[in-house]
Amino acid sequence: MGTIKRTFANNLTGTGKLSATALDSNIPAANVADASVTNVTTLPDAVGQAIKSVAGSPPSQAVGDVWYNSVTGTLKNYVTVADAWASGGNLGTARYNAAGAGTQTAALAFGGVPITASTEEYNGSVWSPGGNLGTARQKLGGLGTQTAGLGFGGLTPTITANTEEYDGTSWSEQNNLSTATDSLAGAGTQTAGLAFGGLNPSATGVTEEYDGTSWTTSPGSLNTARDRLAGAGTQTAALAFGGEPTTGVTEEYNGTTWTEVNDMNEARQRLAGAGNQTEALAFGGTPPAAGQTEKWNGTSWTTTTAMVVPIQSNAGAGTQPAAISFTGNPDTDNTQEFTGAFNAIKTVTTS
Repeated sequence: MGTIKRTFANNLTGTGKLSATALDSNIPAANVADASVTNVTTLPDAVGQAIKSVAGSPPSQAVGDVWYNSVTGTLKNYVTVADAWASGGNLGTARYNAAGAGTQTAALAFGGVPITASTEEYNGSVWSPGGNLGTARQKLGGLGTQTAGLGFGGLTPTITANTEEYDGTSWSEQNNLSTATDSLAGAGTQTAGLAFGGLNPSATGVTEEYDGTSWTTSPGSLNTARDRLAGAGTQTAALAFGGEPTTGVTEEYNGTTWTEVNDMNEARQRLAGAGNQTEALAFGGTPPAAGQTEKWNGTSWTTTTAMVVPIQSNAGAGTQPAAISFTGNPDTDNTQEFTGAFNAIKTVTTS
């Protein structure tokens, strides 16, 4: 006769657990009552599926896998943990219409209403005072990192073209924007920055590029002029989304021109953004769902989990899977941290 192969435990131990021995072996011929059986191709549903017993974790996992960890004596499974917002440490200076830069664990907040020069640095837990802006203002643009930031434009309370660089300790005055603008967005780095949109004094689509020394007006303007918008990305691969007049319009910049792509699901203004041109995050804003969050995948937006505290006129920084929102209205010292979905090993409990 042929060989009958088993790929499941065929007996129970004295404690009621499935036997972890001989999970993949031949069944002795003496144990087979019908010698005419040459192959088993299917098993009845009642047999079910055996749970692997592993000393630790399997070398690789797929979402939905379940196994028994014989070292810890616990049942484990591999699952997807959903997107989530969590509260962070409060700012020392309450404000809104501020600018931001950096990452979730090394963020920079500066300017804002009441009109201030205050700068604060975040380490992933608490905010600490940094060097003040040379020119106090609100509705300014921001980009860069915590140790190499750039602040530009804004209201002092009059519209300004003022530009300043931050070195991690203090701000220094640089060459002005070509056009004084407030309520604008930014993207890129301190030596390769991008400013776009804003008010001067009406909504504009003007785009300017910064090379670490001076600003140059780009030949390409936004197709939809707007202010109070958000941005993400780099000088040659930027993303602009939302804005006033209230819109969900999204545009991509290639270093020369802007191209309109798919709109956001919820039109809004006074929002914040994080990430890059192919993996961005939009959060906060008004109206109507100030706490709504959307993820951009390079083609379209998907609505995901709402913020802990609905907010508008907030600043943002970081990446799509690790973003941060801070300042805003009405909760002006608010900080919230976003963690994107990820796969993880979890312990199965009875609670």
